[in-house]
Amino acid sequence: MEMTGEVLAEVRGQVGLITLNRPKALNALSLGMVRDLMTVLLAWQQDPAVLAVAIRGSNKEGPFGAFCAGGDIRFVHQAGTVGNPELEDFFTEEYVLNHLIHNFGKPYIAFMDGIVMGGGMGISQGASLRIVTERTKMAMPETAIGLFPDVGGGYFLSRCPGRVGEWLALSGETIVAADAIAFHLADGFLPADQQAAVWDGLGAQRFADGAAVQQWVNTKLLAAGACQVSAREQIDQYFALADVPAIVAALEAAADDWARATAATLRKRSPLMLHVVLEQIRRARTMSLADDLRMERDLVRHCFYLRPGQSETLEGIRALAVDKDQKPAWNPARIEDVPRELVQDFFKSPWPVHAHPLAALR
Repeated sequence: MEMTGEVLAEVRGQVGLITLNRPKALNALSLGMVRDLMTVLLAWQQDPAVLAVAIRGSNKEGPFGAFCAGGDIRFVHQAGTVGNPELEDFFTEEYVLNHLIHNFGKPYIAFMDGIVMGGGMGISQGASLRIVTERTKMAMPETAIGLFPDVGGGYFLSRCPGRVGEWLALSGETIVAADAIAFHLADGFLPADQQAAVWDGLGAQRFADGAAVQQWVNTKLLAAGACQVSAREQIDQYFALADVPAIVAALEAAADDWARATAATLRKRSPLMLHVVLEQIRRARTMSLADDLRMERDLVRHCFYLRPGQSETLEGIRALAVDKDQKPAWNPARIEDVPRELVQDFFKSPWPVHAHPLAALR
């Protein structure tokens, strides 16, 4: 079953194998890729001959090397600038895909090699087995482009230990394999050069059932070593504070290099979206995945349309990826100047409950 060429899907033996095949864009998800993934996963979910699914990325040399750098932000910028309705379709369908993966009902094994960011987290965090390698670079860097960690980010980041979720969501910091496992964002470590043998083995073995597929892969995983993030105590101390101004003030008043560097990072992010994101993560802690995705769908609509002509997201993508001047004109410009009412407006759904685009998610 071959799709657009950007998603390669085949059944080998008893396992459905998916390769993301858009290496020049680091496998950033287009609307077409989201639709292809949905089509093939729905078919395999209903197919008793497919016991489990595995997914990987590719780089310019071949399979593995890069998992998925996120959603296609150039498309998002272009569509948002001209009012292309496919922008709405993209987010709605992407979130439905994320929900399906979390609720797939069969083992779904994600080989999270190389870059795993944004939308790449959305198609891997719901996996029943999340495998990282020494090349894994994991992040939810959305505040750098005036967005928020979507694709279920509220749900999975808020379930990290302590206040790690707030820290990752606000700062957009990149973590490596051992950190990802320690923070409950990955399940096991596999050296990059052993991935191909495991992948090929999935298609060559006979398995009694889906559980046996996952168990066989589990036997190949190794210890990942010690967590490299040494600042856990500081993360829990600062990122438990009441609001963003309090967090940044405390970091800036601290004497250590980690705190000051973290404060400097936060000062570069969209002040408005930092406030929105802190609220998002804290609300999501008590939400189901479906309710979190509905909240995120509300948020993303507001990112483009709450303030016409003043989208933080379009400005952030422009500065980072389009003009590449690295000088976003955030509005408001300072963390201390964000009105509470504006933040609260992001959490008012633009739809009545029965007409919400994600009303059907359970």
